[in-house]
Amino acid sequence: MRYLTIIIVSVLSVCSSYSQINEIGVFIGGSNFIGDVGATDYISPNQLAIGGIYKWNRSPRHSYRVSLIFTDLKGLDSKSDDPRRIQRNYDFSTKITEFSAGMEFTFFDFDLHSGKKVATPYLYSGISVAHHDDSYFLNGVQTSENTSSWAFGIPMALGFKANFLDSFVLGIEVGARYTFTDNLEGNYPKDSAKQPYRFGNLNNNDWYMFTGITLTYTFGENPCYCGN
Repeated sequence: MRYLTIIIVSVLSVCSSYSQINEIGVFIGGSNFIGDVGATDYISPNQLAIGGIYKWNRSPRHSYRVSLIFTDLKGLDSKSDDPRRIQRNYDFSTKITEFSAGMEFTFFDFDLHSGKKVATPYLYSGISVAHHDDSYFLNGVQTSENTSSWAFGIPMALGFKANFLDSFVLGIEVGARYTFTDNLEGNYPKDSAKQPYRFGNLNNNDWYMFTGITLTYTFGENPCYCGN
């Protein structure tokens, strides 16, 4: 029985080693913030977002994916449709570094070794964590707390991708990040001594968006997709 187990594991390992096809590339686009400061438009990129992305295509229908994206989230009350925000006229910016990991599901088979041009819509979700500086508003001006935090969140993205040339995949994607914090913009400072400076709807957490394109280079052995 022990030898049979070793044989099975060995076969699966060999199959797995040939089923891996990799994609590595870049994300370039824009970001926008949805919270207690600035406009509340869902897709309205106003700052550059750039980063790297890696995918391991486990089958023609799903991939494991990680990404690292940098941006400067920015919100301006003057760009809002809410007259109360326009009158308040707050603005903020915070640099974030986001790491995200999860799974990408395609609507149709995306077999990069079929020898044909293939294209498909896809969905992506997983978990994300964003590093950002802490701040608060003092007399209407964003002020640093000289500390930083990690904001965990859930990424949710919808995209469309297609292969072109021999080894490249081009995609367009709109992705929302729901975070488990309400202080990306500085309306809910961590320091309890700064509680008087809290404002806005403290029951709603912050969101931010990434909208852009991905360009990846594919490499690896032809997949056998064993056990799928």
